[in-house]
Amino acid sequence: MKLMIVDDHQVVRQGIANLLRSMLPAVAITEIDNGQDAVARYGELRPDVVLLDMGLPDISGLEVGRRLRQRWRGAAILFFTMHDELPMVRQALDVGGLGFVSKSCAPEELAEAVKRVASGQPYIEHPIATRLAMNQERPIDFRLKEMTQREMEVLLMYARGESISGIAERLCVSSKTVSNHLAGLKSKLQVSSSVELIHLAVDAGLIRYGQLEEARRV
Repeated sequence: MKLMIVDDHQVVRQGIANLLRSMLPAVAITEIDNGQDAVARYGELRPDVVLLDMGLPDISGLEVGRRLRQRWRGAAILFFTMHDELPMVRQALDVGGLGFVSKSCAPEELAEAVKRVASGQPYIEHPIATRLAMNQERPIDFRLKEMTQREMEVLLMYARGESISGIAERLCVSSKTVSNHLAGLKSKLQVSSSVELIHLAVDAGLIRYGQLEEARRV
């Protein structure tokens, strides 16, 4: 089995690679740290599975998945991310992802997900699949459908209580860029305050009430 791991954090990427080599002895792994290279090298490598992080520094994991599926309809993509909010899961599946697991999943579940996706079977981490089933009838606010991946990332981090400077550092952008994203989000989502913005995220299922209670606003 050939596996491409796409994650910009070297420690995470190497840790996953070592873990999967120990659990899947026949696997051949290529590590890639950005989305552009993942798209550029896919045709050369033709991996059986792309283990794809959603929060890449150059182009989003969702956009990488979309480009791969447009060029190679058989690309088997397993999204592997710290974001397990249902709208993010739905977006990942909408662009053609065959599987979705969170970075908090057990090693055995990650290995099983890789094997399933490599064989062409869909795989969604059990707790996430349960939440998806329970929320199928919940309407998605039409305004959220207009958000970009980067806007979604900014909203999630801000709603969880991260500061503007903290978000900027994580996304490798300036604080002014983050502030502009937040101003644009308020306009796009038709809210006038940060409080309304956060409560919209909760109502849409982007974050849970427990996370909101823990968030610290300055």
